[in-house]
Amino acid sequence: MKKKRLGKTELMVSVVGMGGIPIQRYDEKATLDTLIACQEVGINFIDSARAYSISEEYIGKGLKQLGRENFYLATKSMNRTKEGFYNDILTSLKNFQTDVIDLYQIHNLGKQEDFEKIFSEDGAYQAALQAQKEGKIKHIGVTAHIKEMAQQLIDTEKFSTLQFPFNAVENQGVELFQRAKELDMGVIAMKPLGGGILGEVAQNAIKFIVQNDLVTVAIPGMNTPEQVRECAEAAKQGSLSEAEQAELKKITEEIGKDFCRRCGYCMPCTVGIDIPGVMVFEGYIKRYGLSEWAKGRYETSAVKASACIHCGVCKQRCPYGLNIPERIAWVDHYFAQM
Repeated sequence: MKKKRLGKTELMVSVVGMGGIPIQRYDEKATLDTLIACQEVGINFIDSARAYSISEEYIGKGLKQLGRENFYLATKSMNRTKEGFYNDILTSLKNFQTDVIDLYQIHNLGKQEDFEKIFSEDGAYQAALQAQKEGKIKHIGVTAHIKEMAQQLIDTEKFSTLQFPFNAVENQGVELFQRAKELDMGVIAMKPLGGGILGEVAQNAIKFIVQNDLVTVAIPGMNTPEQVRECAEAAKQGSLSEAEQAELKKITEEIGKDFCRRCGYCMPCTVGIDIPGVMVFEGYIKRYGLSEWAKGRYETSAVKASACIHCGVCKQRCPYGLNIPERIAWVDHYFAQM
């Protein structure tokens, strides 16, 4: 697989990497099988996070068998304090069963108070610098979902990489990536399939990103060898044809930008609702005309959206500002009227 230099890190990473967020929903065998497939097709970049529950640990066990030296490891923490962030680095090292992590990122910055906190004397950035000096991590990166915050982070010139959403639906990152390139920052495209919403045109969606010179590596979530091979094949195919561009444009126009990316930051729900799962049903109803099928699946949910107490916690957590209580209430009401 083609490789690119990840900015000033000098790491030569595959243009498609493995996003570790779905691993937490599977098991050690599925993780190992996925990693084996990555090795076979030449994917050498793996991204996980402390927030992804068991993901780091499963990946670490898999790499113990395959060889840590065959992959670059990236992970991240949402801890904003120096002590908390440093302890998260130690936990990640233990989970991955390694002595050093190639890229450690300050995760999901969105609020100004968090920005100010991480750069304070007792902030996460100081912990990252300390761990880097001690040889526990090699490079420091940052992730964000909000354009204005990402721009502010880039302008500090303190990070080696930026991880930001980018796909055929969401292209607000182009201007950011241009500035990052000027500063020789590596660009990691998260949500390349829009949180799964572009799954039916996955290969075209991956090709759309790979052909962009401003992006270093795209990290679709992977948990099966089939997904790995599909993404690897897309990365080898080159530019989109006119027909493929037209198909992708048609689908993205239908989707718009107001949709759930299934990132899971809204979870856990205070009353146990599977929020991303319910939000998926909205797509089945509105975009795919699968209301009857979706209702059958919804009826098997352990906790339905009607249990929502409108506490607003999920809405505060959502990095895209979606009115989650309103959206899941709409789904429940729709099914109730069928």
